[in-house]
This record gives sequence, C-alpha cells and structure tokens, in this order.
Amino acid sequence: MKKLFIIAAIALPMAFTARAQDIVFDPTMNAQQIEHFAQEIANQVQQIHTLTDQLNEFKHYEDLFGDPSSIALPMVSALNSDLQLPELGQNLDALISITDGAAALTNTVNGLYNAIGATFQTPDGATIQRATNEFKPFAAINQMADNFITVANNAAARRAAIKNQIAQTTSQLNRATTDAEVQKLQGALTSLNADLASTGDEVNQAIGSALVQDIQNRNADQKQQLALREQADAEFHEAVTNYTAKFSLLNEPTLFPTP
Repeated sequence: MKKLFIIAAIALPMAFTARAQDIVFDPTMNAQQIEHFAQEIANQVQQIHTLTDQLNEFKHYEDLFGDPSSIALPMVSALNSDLQLPELGQNLDALISITDGAAALTNTVNGLYNAIGATFQTPDGATIQRATNEFKPFAAINQMADNFITVANNAAARRAAIKNQIAQTTSQLNRATTDAEVQKLQGALTSLNADLASTGDEVNQAIGSALVQDIQNRNADQKQQLALREQADAEFHEAVTNYTAKFSLLNEPTLFPTP
C-alpha cells in the first residue's frame, strides 16, 4: 500500500507537467481577448439601438405621412379602362374611302332636308339616272358630320362620367389625413383632368375633318367653275372665228343702181 502511494505521488507531478505542455495560460492575452469580446458586444448593442431608433423614426414618419401602399383609389380602375378605349372617331382618309355618292341623294339628315332622289323626270317624261359619282363630295361632308355627331355624343357621356370622378376625388382629397393620401389623390386628379382634355381633343379632330373636307369641296367647286369658264371662253372664241371665216363682213358701201 505504501509502495502504491509512492508511485502515485511520483506520477501526479508528471501528469501535471504533461498537461501544462498542452495548455499554456497567458493572463495578458486572455485579458485582451475578453476586452475585445466585450467591445464587440458593445458595438452590437449600439447597432441594435441604432436600428431600433431608425425603426421608430420610420414608424413615426409613417404615422405622419401615411403608407402609400395602404391607400386604395377606387377611381383608378375606371380611369384605366377609359384611357385604354380606342378612339371612336375615324380619320379623314377612312371616311373618304367609304363615301358613296348615292347616299347623298337620299340622305335627309333625319328629315332636316329634302331628298334629291336617284332619278328625275324630263318635261317629255323621260327618266334620267343621276350621276352618283358627281355627288361624292356632298356624301363626304355627310360622312364627316355623322362622324362628328358620334364622337361628340360619346365625348359628352364620357365627360359627364369623368367629371363625376373628379368631384368624388376632390371630396376624398378634402378628407385626406396623410401626406401620402394627398399625393396619390393629386396624381389621380392630374390623370382625370388629362383624360377629360382628351375627350375635347377627339371632338376637335372630328370638327377638323369636317372643315378640311368642306374646304376641299369648295376648292374643287371653284376649280370646276374656272375650268368651265375657260372652256366657255375657248368655245366662244372658236365659234366667232368660224363664223367670221364663213360670213365675211362687207368692207365697202353697197351701191344700188340708179334709175
């Protein structure tokens, strides 16, 4: 037993010596590591405080100005639908391409004018068919007038709807409580006013087509009158020349025999 104790007493210092070779305790380095770790924790705590302050500031901003994504504008859907509608009116070329002179002979503009008719009777009772192509300029004006009426009626209905949306948006703007809601409503009002102005532009375009066609008709009529006058002058000059060649005028006095 005593021998065993002696062996244990000799082995214990050796074990501590072997352990000391694996782990070396440096008080100075450990203190620096602890200080560095504490600084890292302090930095992280400061970052957390900073993020918390930023979050609180954003929440305060949201309370003051509102969240734009949470604001719904009911008029936007109707506005988008109206803006995506194709223009109802037709351009000048399209209207001219469907012009039919025969239609001008029977068009009374809802009873406002008398129909001309496709034929007429001569005093001797003969039925004469009218040259429908000669009436195409008048049919073109009728087409432009019909196009204008269609566009104007459509624009009037749309203007009433848009003005109603503007009134509702203005009322909602008056009740707005946040800056975000005010800005979105002002944007909607700008778009609505632009849409309202576009209806007037469509009407103006329809009026312009009718005016241009009327100008062309007047111009063509004046050209025809000038051409007819030129033709009449040429025919008159030719007739006088032919008459002079066949019937010479007497240049000397006529002598009558004396009794």
